[in-house]
Amino acid sequence: MKRRSFLISGGITAFFSGINFGFGAVKNVLPPNHPTGVFPPPEITDRLYQGPFINYGPAANVPGSDVVMTTTPVHGPVRNFGMGLVTYICDEVGPPKPKDGNLRNAIEKLAKWELGDVLYIRVDWRDIQKEAGKLDFPEHWNLTFEMAKKYGKRVAFRIQLMSPVIEPESIPDFLKEKVPMIKLGTTDEIGIKGKVHYVPQYDHPEFIKAFKEMDDLLAEKYNGHELLEYVDTCMYGFWGEGHTWPFEGNPLSDYYKTKNTFVEMFRYQANNWSKTPLTTNTQPDFNHVGNDEVLEETIRSYNWLRTDTIFIENSQIDILSNRPPWIGATIEQGITKGGKENLRVVDGMMRNENIISHVKDVGPTYFSLWNWHDIALENLLSYHKEHPKTLNELAKNIGYKVRPSWIWSFEKEGYQGIVLGLVNDGIAGVPGALRIVVTDKEKTFLVSGSLDPGYPLPGKVRQAVLMLPKNINWEGLHLYAEIEIKGAKRPVKWACDQDLNEDGALVLKRNI
Repeated sequence: MKRRSFLISGGITAFFSGINFGFGAVKNVLPPNHPTGVFPPPEITDRLYQGPFINYGPAANVPGSDVVMTTTPVHGPVRNFGMGLVTYICDEVGPPKPKDGNLRNAIEKLAKWELGDVLYIRVDWRDIQKEAGKLDFPEHWNLTFEMAKKYGKRVAFRIQLMSPVIEPESIPDFLKEKVPMIKLGTTDEIGIKGKVHYVPQYDHPEFIKAFKEMDDLLAEKYNGHELLEYVDTCMYGFWGEGHTWPFEGNPLSDYYKTKNTFVEMFRYQANNWSKTPLTTNTQPDFNHVGNDEVLEETIRSYNWLRTDTIFIENSQIDILSNRPPWIGATIEQGITKGGKENLRVVDGMMRNENIISHVKDVGPTYFSLWNWHDIALENLLSYHKEHPKTLNELAKNIGYKVRPSWIWSFEKEGYQGIVLGLVNDGIAGVPGALRIVVTDKEKTFLVSGSLDPGYPLPGKVRQAVLMLPKNINWEGLHLYAEIEIKGAKRPVKWACDQDLNEDGALVLKRNI
């Protein structure tokens, strides 16, 4: 499939037809750090003081602070919520198809693989709902959640409202009887050759009613679920990615009604998924369905971004790499299998090495472990066993990896305090707010607070001070980290080489 071929076909015609490159020529979501706009961070209620810090003189707020402890980077991967490698259990053509017919075994092998952190399933709407008012999940859906719990993994999923790679339509049969299906035509550029593609009338009252019911039922069961990592936003078109390329335009009503329909659908999803992040595709608005508005709403509601390949349009790279640091991003890119016939070596570099090098360039929080339409652990291992370095190195630095690199102690007005110099050895900001918790061994007291969302940034030091109760000495205290995303708090394991307690605490002690 050539999802992006329009860049060198129809799209390039427009390029040479006299585009105005002045300001305002192209309407698109405004990436942060651009002169045109900045997105506000999510609110935190217990912000820690983060500087400036003054050691000497009458204005000293950390008088005589002295480095008493340091940490160094962990050598291997660290598994935390909000980051990781995503093992695909099911894509648009279905789950693994093992020769022996043992689906449970095939999924368990994928789930068990140590390199993966999150298990991903992509299904059509018809796969999870056969009748109104009730969800009915397929076997591979239930097995994925079962194996995630068994092997300490988490789950992410997408529900497709439309797909070019299955014979029936993605919407359930009971809804197809009520909603007009509008003909797009046939194409050999995408999906099943010879298939006549249809678009459901997304703005039809029966479609909107059924979609909201389906999303209600899903959110009632999974919003804030302990095993759920994120949910892909349901968008227009093929795979729900926001396009029906190579068909230009869209067969729906006028642009404003279509745009408002998809903005309304996003807002409904964002309201339902109040504790679990949504991930919205950064697809340019090729079919004029309001993608730019949906992207902006995504960022402003503190939901996340995703893309379906790393070799993509300028605008997608811009939005991904300049997103606010508190916004997560997942990169989906099929990787090749092993064997010389699959590696696609150019200029001495394998295809997978090229992919992952460019993935790192945009600093994502997730990356896919996926052989396009050929899902099986054996296929992933055929490459990884021959060339382990590429994926192993990515596993070590994907997402955020935080630790207190410096710890200072000081005393002021009879109270002891500590200043943490927090660093991030990963390639992405923290996709939420990092919370720091200090307690004694018996947990008779607790001091806590939050860093600014997104911090510490990769390659930067973010300092924060915590004052201890009177007559409490810093040595022997337990230091914990949490991440807060959409009001939900989850534990974070420190990414340091120093030993941690079983509960994740770093015990403070003098090592300088």
